[in-house]
Amino acid sequence: MSEYKKTALVLGAGGFIGSHMVKRLRSEGYWVRGVDLKYPEFTSTQANEFVQGDLRDVNFVRRCIKYAGPYNNFYAQIVDKYLGTFDEIYQFAADMGGAGFVFTGENDADIMHNSVSINLNVLEEQRKWNETKGENKTKIFYSGSACMYPEHNQLDPDNPDCREESAYPAAPDSEYGWEKLFSERLYFAYNRNYSIPVRVARYHNIFGPEGTWEGGREKAPAAICRKVAYLPEDGGAIEVWGDGLQTRSFLFIDECIEATRRLMDSDFMGPVNIGSEEMVTINELVETAAKVAGKEVQKIHIDGPLGVRGRNSNNDLIREKLGWDYSQTLEEGIRITYNWIKRQIDDEA
Repeated sequence: MSEYKKTALVLGAGGFIGSHMVKRLRSEGYWVRGVDLKYPEFTSTQANEFVQGDLRDVNFVRRCIKYAGPYNNFYAQIVDKYLGTFDEIYQFAADMGGAGFVFTGENDADIMHNSVSINLNVLEEQRKWNETKGENKTKIFYSGSACMYPEHNQLDPDNPDCREESAYPAAPDSEYGWEKLFSERLYFAYNRNYSIPVRVARYHNIFGPEGTWEGGREKAPAAICRKVAYLPEDGGAIEVWGDGLQTRSFLFIDECIEATRRLMDSDFMGPVNIGSEEMVTINELVETAAKVAGKEVQKIHIDGPLGVRGRNSNNDLIREKLGWDYSQTLEEGIRITYNWIKRQIDDEA
């Protein structure tokens, strides 16, 4: 009898959401293999085993999905008949970033090629391994994105329509969104044709500590917290892309992880929104960061990549199917995130 409750493979375990999922699964008694190009940047991994490698490499993926038991590592030379399958796979690995990375158009080919390659490799190699082992128990979670919703439903910043059924006719505003839409369809196709159990979520702007906060791939909450943190104690001015009237909702990382785990433990495949319904303008996001920092902050509006005019999660379906809803206010999450980013800046000084 294993000392572990279940086994899980977390792909993208060196990233923001993946590293938090590893912690959660370990706290629940899972044996976890984490896989990524890099280790987590801001914390030590809690995975039982962490393997560095490129998931675009089909041969590497083929090895990753095979479970050798809790006392053998990834590199052990074990013949296939003694290897098993994981209970769960969490697929967070992707080529992604904030608006400054996704919406310029300069990274479109890499985003589409890299992320699609990973998802194709994971699904096809799991299909083959299931066939070899004569079983089909491994449940795969795919982290989709609200960026797949059509632009025409998000032109009014006060009334965006992000209900799950509003996804078609499809018209995302970025190649990143098109890739996310294709990939979620890919997971459902493998479910229909090969009976692979899948769960698909559409994440809405997940934020929190231990996420990228500088360098160009950071998302709006981290970018704004960083800008405010760098200001002197008596405040100052920061640059904001556009007029700041574009709207978004932001979900704190702990709530994202809880909703994802509920989805995996349910019989509901999705797709389903995982997000907050507390919609704010980007100007209000700046004001929230200024409030928690105790600083007077002026906004200088400049040209920059903006994305859609309005986006807000609609949680009707997840409340109905999973009994989950967000509970933390944006201000509470920004306070935690701001304080963490401020510590990173202070440590660098």
